[in-house]
Amino acid sequence: MKLPRSDPDWQLKRKSSSPKTRTYHLEVTTTLRRAPDIRPYRGKHPQIAPSAYIDPAAVIIGDVVIGEDSSVWPCSVIRGDVHHIRIGARTNIQDGCVLHVMRDEHPLVLGDDVTIGHSVTLHGCTIESRCLIGMGAVILNGVVIGHGSIVAAGTLVPEGTKIPPGSLVMGSPGKVKRPLREIEKHTIDAYAQRYVGYKEIYREEPTA
Repeated sequence: MKLPRSDPDWQLKRKSSSPKTRTYHLEVTTTLRRAPDIRPYRGKHPQIAPSAYIDPAAVIIGDVVIGEDSSVWPCSVIRGDVHHIRIGARTNIQDGCVLHVMRDEHPLVLGDDVTIGHSVTLHGCTIESRCLIGMGAVILNGVVIGHGSIVAAGTLVPEGTKIPPGSLVMGSPGKVKRPLREIEKHTIDAYAQRYVGYKEIYREEPTA
């Protein structure tokens, strides 16, 4: 027997025979790489070479010059507010580094082909060309690391220390342990070139 639509049993049958359905909304988004945080300080703007790479999560402030093919990686801060910072060509500042200066006394200068490892702190010092600074090292005001040297990971180099060229520096306080071997000199060059390659890959990613 066919029930009239007004009958309550018809309504019950209709509800029980209708399949339960759920609708899901899938939202697909494309995330573009945002621009890095590059800011002036008291009228002085960072000057960055066109071929350099600055990660979007890096911060660069004030009187800072960065050379060709250099790179600055995530969460590094380069603050040239109370003195200048100069970074040469093909130099890489890896993740989580802090670069700062001493007011009116000590600028920060990095030469060409320098590798600054993860979480290094550089304050008002000079790192000459073709040096490698190991992860977590701390280098303080007035220090000069001579050309072609390696500072081992975790080393603390006290204020005013002068390291001769071609040295391996280790310890806290950091001291010269011995001259670099030839294979170690090649390692410095290899890291610098490797990061030039890395930055080229990252530069190809889309930017917001």
